[in-house]
Amino acid sequence: MKLKALLGAATALTVIALPAVAQDYSLKLHHFLSERSPAHQQMLVPWAERVEELTEGRVDIEVYPSMTLGGRPPELVQQARDGVVDLIWTLNGYTPGLFPRTEVFELPTVFVNDPTAANLAMREMFDEYLAEEYKGLEVMFLQAHAGNALHMVDADVRSPADLEGLKLRTPSRTGAWVIEALGASPVAMPVPELPQALSKKVVEGALIPWEIIPALQLQEQTDYQIEGPDMTRFGTSIFQVSMNKDVWESLPADIQDAFRQASNEEWLTEVGGIWRGADDFGINMATEAGNTHVTLSAEEYAAFEEPMNGVVDRWIEEANGAGLDGNGLVEAARAAIASHAE
Repeated sequence: MKLKALLGAATALTVIALPAVAQDYSLKLHHFLSERSPAHQQMLVPWAERVEELTEGRVDIEVYPSMTLGGRPPELVQQARDGVVDLIWTLNGYTPGLFPRTEVFELPTVFVNDPTAANLAMREMFDEYLAEEYKGLEVMFLQAHAGNALHMVDADVRSPADLEGLKLRTPSRTGAWVIEALGASPVAMPVPELPQALSKKVVEGALIPWEIIPALQLQEQTDYQIEGPDMTRFGTSIFQVSMNKDVWESLPADIQDAFRQASNEEWLTEVGGIWRGADDFGINMATEAGNTHVTLSAEEYAAFEEPMNGVVDRWIEEANGAGLDGNGLVEAARAAIASHAE
């Protein structure tokens, strides 16, 4: 009996002396594009793997493309806020009005042609200018694509007059304003619906970057791709990778640090390069298929720039009316982008 008691005590001491087993965290990241898209293959999966590596396998992130967990793209923000999913990647423009301050980075002539500079500028401005509108979320990072350009079914566009009366797919509210300023009519739709809309001429064109061409096979639905000189674009779209706030607060500090490290300035620079490279790949695919890539001359682009400056003025006026400092946001965004420009 005495020996059995001693062995029991020794066993208990051994158990107490063992280090606690590190807890594992399994998270779901939901997004709206296909698993063939550059966003999925080149950015979201590598980012998830980066987190997993930095946490030495304690975090596992399963990436779900194409809305496979249910719902429609405009519902992604609410899915994250409600905790239906842990993480999302989504287009801010799918939920107009929710992110009015961040919207400044979408504006034409504010965003010109440099996604890396825009990514770093949003990071720089986030705490002071943008954080308030992401309640219920913990933003991992914000990013821009290479910028909106014109994809036309059969219209060779060289001036705003060439767009008059046409219907164009818009990615966002500010994109709709650009389309209106150029004399066309905006039509909102999630990007997966675009190929059919183009083939049936529900829209005669779209405002969207080149990188989406391969995933949607847009070279089969369009003849012309149009942009300004030096890759100048007609504004851009802003995306976010965000986590449910309660999930974030449940993570220990070292795991949170790993997420921050995975989303640092080095990563945002890499993301800018990923989207620029995907954009180049897309336009090359279109031209190899026989499409015409139109680069407007400086004189031709000036005719587009004048009405787009009016879009910025319209945004400032609306922002001021909503109690925001529209002028201050535009000036800060332009200065931050310029400071990070290549």
